[in-house]
Amino acid sequence: MPDDTARVISTIPGGPSEEVGVMAGDRIIAVNDSSAIGFSSNEVRKHLKGEIGTEVDVTVKRSGRNEPIHFTIERGKIPLKTVNSAHMMEDAKTGYVRVSRFAKTTPDEFRKAVTKLDEKGMQRLVLDLRSNPGGVMDAAISMADDMLKGDQTVVYTEGRNEDYNESYSSSSDDPVESKPVIVLVNEESASASEIVAGALQDHDRALIVGQRTFGKGLVQHPFQLSDGSVLQMTVSRYHTPSGRLIQTPYEDGDKKEYYENKFESLGETAYNVSEYRKSVPDSLTYQTEHGRTVFGGGGILPDYFIPHDSTEAKLVKVARQNGLDLLARDWFLRNEDGLRNEWSERQNEYVNNYSVSSDVINQFFGYAKSRDDFDLTQNPDSVNIEEGVFAAQDVRANTAFFRTWLKSYVARQLYGAGAQYPIYNKVDAELQEALRHWERAERLARISDAGEQGAQQRSTKLTPTPTTSGNDNK
Repeated sequence: MPDDTARVISTIPGGPSEEVGVMAGDRIIAVNDSSAIGFSSNEVRKHLKGEIGTEVDVTVKRSGRNEPIHFTIERGKIPLKTVNSAHMMEDAKTGYVRVSRFAKTTPDEFRKAVTKLDEKGMQRLVLDLRSNPGGVMDAAISMADDMLKGDQTVVYTEGRNEDYNESYSSSSDDPVESKPVIVLVNEESASASEIVAGALQDHDRALIVGQRTFGKGLVQHPFQLSDGSVLQMTVSRYHTPSGRLIQTPYEDGDKKEYYENKFESLGETAYNVSEYRKSVPDSLTYQTEHGRTVFGGGGILPDYFIPHDSTEAKLVKVARQNGLDLLARDWFLRNEDGLRNEWSERQNEYVNNYSVSSDVINQFFGYAKSRDDFDLTQNPDSVNIEEGVFAAQDVRANTAFFRTWLKSYVARQLYGAGAQYPIYNKVDAELQEALRHWERAERLARISDAGEQGAQQRSTKLTPTPTTSGNDNK
């Protein structure tokens, strides 16, 4: 795969690219009939833009796929919403808010979402920042502010020139100031997402769950040159309140070594967190406001780590890489008229009553087998999930997941992007694992709310409870 290609960091939920199946991580190698190898992000954007209603052909290279994938995208309006879903979960006391990116509108969207959930009886909050690539820093600071007490540091910057040193603090009287909070993150949570997660972790305000975040924390400033060009220079770096550097170390401008070291570190924290702790030098060990140990070295290491190594997680990840979303989209288009006629005006009934029948799931699997990029086999020796050849028994064993996933996908097509999450969240393994740890999140909320009194009790109140799965950052 060519390295000199623009990489899709994320797709906008409900936007034209996501609707056809473009995914984060895809490498754009051609736009229409022109090669995009060597294009900058701005050049790719220029070629993709056009009048609403016109079409553009895009070819991408996807990890795990040997052959390029071709998309025809109908240009349309880009949704401005950044809070993709805000709903009460089945227990009737847990609110769920998913934020896909940070824009100027995000703080208002977040507050309105929280207010509506409060009216429905929300007692605690899950803030989902997985695969959120960041965005407007001020929006992240404002969101963190909504969950912190007044006059607490949210983030600060430091550079060689003191003119670029800044510190940002919270105000008071905010909407989620005392409720227990769990924040979900993963390796694609970056920049502004890491500001929020780092601030809440360092003030012992929320339990961070998931995987180590990306580690993107540079402040850049444009300098106009005499020939009309612009030099974008890094002038400072973001630090969490405890002093941790968010940016993954980047020595001597060696991009290849940077990514090798990054993913080696991610691997260490993913598969052997206890050993990773032993390897961390004192210079990368920090203390939270009430005495917990947290680690630097780039990105935010969660309080509770969920590895991606379950059979179901691997199956679903590789299945999506090999066209599961595209398969579902094609299947939906083949059955769209009937689904819309029956359910388009009956969203509540669809959510509460519709079940993907055995006939439908068999039809879906049958359609999957007819495709070149998604194959099911009865022969164990033929299984090659990297090539999209799955063991039929493994897929069948996860039928419950595929039923719910397909139902959530159809809901997205019928009612909009936000409609899928109340359905999909029921089989979201990472979310369901996070929900097992409310006791720890509630303990953090009590300590944070108690202020100085909580600080005196930190030695007993903040000791993590041992768990039978996952890994704790104690």
